[in-house]
Amino acid sequence: MLVYFWGFLYSNYFRFWLKWILRLLTRKCELQRVFDGSKAGAQRTLSIERSLESSKNKVLRNAVHVEEAEVEKCVRDVMKEKKIEPKDTGFKTNLHISLLQISGYKKLYLNVENLRKVPYDSDNEEHEEQLIELWNLLMPHENLKARITKQWCDIGFQGDDPKTDFRGMGLLGYFSKHYTNEARQILSHSNHPKLGYSYAIVGINLTEMAYSLLKNGALKSHLYNMVSGLPQMEHFHQFYCYLVYEFDKFWFEEEPESIMHFNQYREKFHDKIKGLLLDCDVILTLQNTKKP
Repeated sequence: MLVYFWGFLYSNYFRFWLKWILRLLTRKCELQRVFDGSKAGAQRTLSIERSLESSKNKVLRNAVHVEEAEVEKCVRDVMKEKKIEPKDTGFKTNLHISLLQISGYKKLYLNVENLRKVPYDSDNEEHEEQLIELWNLLMPHENLKARITKQWCDIGFQGDDPKTDFRGMGLLGYFSKHYTNEARQILSHSNHPKLGYSYAIVGINLTEMAYSLLKNGALKSHLYNMVSGLPQMEHFHQFYCYLVYEFDKFWFEEEPESIMHFNQYREKFHDKIKGLLLDCDVILTLQNTKKP
C-alpha cells in the first residue's frame, strides 16, 4: 500500500516538479538528458519509452504508438513540442532509432501473435513441407516410411501424426535448419536413457515461453541491445534457438529424477531467463553462448 501511494505521489506530483527543476538547472528537457546520460541500446530506449509514456503532453505520449512509416514525422513533432533546434542532428538521430525500436517491438509481437493463430492444415503444402524438412534435417540417415508413422516419436512427438503438435513448428524448424549440428546434438541428448525428454514437445513448449516473454515486454532489453532499429522475426527466431540450446544444458545440469518433473524445471528455467533479461546490457543469442 505504501509503495503504491508513493508511486502515485511521484508520478502525479513530484515527477513534474523534479523535471521542472532539472530543466532549469540543465536547460535541457528529459529526453535530451536521457540521450546525454545513457548509452545506446536498451538502457536508452527503455528510458525514452518510459519518459514518453508518462508525459502529460499528448504528442509525446502518442509517440510510443507511432507506425514505422510515421517515425520521421513524429521525431519532427516531438522536437517542435520540446523546442529543440532542427540542427540538433544527434537528438534527431537518437530519437529516430529509439522510436524505430519501440514501434518495431510492437509490430514483432503482432506478427508473432498472428502466426500463433494459424492452425495446421494438412492440405497446405508449406505446412507439410516444413514437417518433412524437419524430419530430414534431424534424421538425415533414416527415410520417413510414411507421412503418418510411429517414426515421428523418434524426434519427440507424442503420436504418429505430428500435426496435432504443430504449434511452434516454424521455430523448431528454424533451429534445425540454421543450427543443424546443435539440433542433432540436442536430439541425441534427448534420447539419454535416464535424463531423456521429448525433443519436439519440449521445443514446442519453449515456443510458448519465448512468446510469453515477448508479450509481457521482458524481451525488450535483449532486442533493443541486439538491433539498432526494427526488431524482425529473424531476431525472435534466434532468441528461441538460444532457449532450446540453454534448456538442454540446464536440464542435464539439474539432473531431474524423471520427465514427470518437467513443469517444475521448466518454471525454474523460465525464472532463470527472466532474471537474465533484467540486465539492461543483456543479449541472449546462441553465438554469444557457444564457446569457440
